[in-house]
Amino acid sequence: MSKARLEKVIDGGQKDADLWGAFCERFRREVGDAVYFSWFKSLELEKIVEGIAYLSVPTKFLRSWIQAHYLDKLRSAIIAALPGVQGIALESRAATRLSGGCGAEQRGGANQKEIISESRRTESLVGDKAKPAAADGIGGSVLDGRFKFSTFLVGSSNQLAFAAARQVVDGLNGAGITFNPLYFYSNVGLGKTHLIQAIAQAGQETGRRVVYLTAEKFMYGFVTALKRQNFMAFKDNLRAIDLLVIDDVQFLQGKTIQHEFCHTLNALMDSGRQVVIAGDRSPNELENLDERVKSRFGGGLSVEIHSLDEDLRRGILDARIQNIRAAHPTFEVNPNVVGVVAKLIDTNGRDLDGAVNRLLAHTILAGSPLTLDAAEAAIRDLIRVKEPKKVKIEDIQKLVATHFNVSRADILSSRRTANVVRPRQIAMYLAKMMTLRSLPEIGRRFGGRDHTTVLHAVRKIEEMASNDVGLSQELDLLKRLLAD
Repeated sequence: MSKARLEKVIDGGQKDADLWGAFCERFRREVGDAVYFSWFKSLELEKIVEGIAYLSVPTKFLRSWIQAHYLDKLRSAIIAALPGVQGIALESRAATRLSGGCGAEQRGGANQKEIISESRRTESLVGDKAKPAAADGIGGSVLDGRFKFSTFLVGSSNQLAFAAARQVVDGLNGAGITFNPLYFYSNVGLGKTHLIQAIAQAGQETGRRVVYLTAEKFMYGFVTALKRQNFMAFKDNLRAIDLLVIDDVQFLQGKTIQHEFCHTLNALMDSGRQVVIAGDRSPNELENLDERVKSRFGGGLSVEIHSLDEDLRRGILDARIQNIRAAHPTFEVNPNVVGVVAKLIDTNGRDLDGAVNRLLAHTILAGSPLTLDAAEAAIRDLIRVKEPKKVKIEDIQKLVATHFNVSRADILSSRRTANVVRPRQIAMYLAKMMTLRSLPEIGRRFGGRDHTTVLHAVRKIEEMASNDVGLSQELDLLKRLLAD
């Protein structure tokens, strides 16, 4: 805010042009950078009349959010900072006025029309009469029309996930939100993308404002909005929807983007909107994700989609074969062949799709009946040798803690008593031997320790095991338990 304008709005002829800037800086330190730059960067002081400080923000959404979450704190800070002020009034900014925001540079008159136009556009996106089509301005990812509830095959491995997904749709239809956020996780090809897209499409069919985004698309939209200087419009538009669906959240990168993602989750859920998310591992295993985001995930319902059982794999094969027969009526697969394929390929749905395509190719190219031997030969490259179980550091910590009668919290703590130090060193040794994690990463997972501490523990246990048969056997036992 300029010195001349500040002198006009402060009663009593206050001449300190830095007064408002000093308040903004003090308030930023009080609430923290993440909150300040997301919600208060554009806050402006319009005038002070009869002890009331009139404040403004660019959009109605921003005004409503501040009123719901920070009004008391803002009022107290303003009264303490500005002489003679006894209360505040917060409104959305009139599009016809042009001035600098809280801590912003004063803009020149040459850009006035452009900024007024942007202000009006932003208001139209988040006003009370926003239409479902407003969500289209975000540029959501494309939904696959095949991924609906009617084409999702349910088995023991995904029954809970399917029921939770249906509950979300019922909530959108008026039953009320039960699980928020709803988080699905699984290995690739087990149906989580199908399920969350089914939720998104069912939401659209009920007339709800729905946005489906991959993590990559969210990051692209975030960066593009910053470059085009319409970030407030992007943010407000995103938070005006009824259902946000995010896929592949494990790819969400960047501290600033993750902070904004967290604020978006908070804003949507605090206003009673539904959020559905999918990832390739449980929330506490998303090592690159901000702790606040993981904590928000943990406050909802996390559902794992397990490996496909044989009956479900057979059902998927039958459904795929029926779909192909629409284009190739002569394509026939003996039920015995389907049973063998379902037994041999126990990985995921994508490999089952590949198997059906190979069976079709053999039928078309060979022009002969599809025998069991021919089917096995056609899918040979999809039959994978069982890989060793992937051991997680968390599993190691839990097993070692139980084995030595201490808690996992003890292992992660700074305690240095003998009954804790030895299990901690053994757990670090096993983490180095049985995972692909680096020494710094292992140290971080053990209470933020330095990599040299991990290296010392590994060398110590190796030396002791070479001279202690009992310890060596104990380590072998732990390794077998972790590998099973």
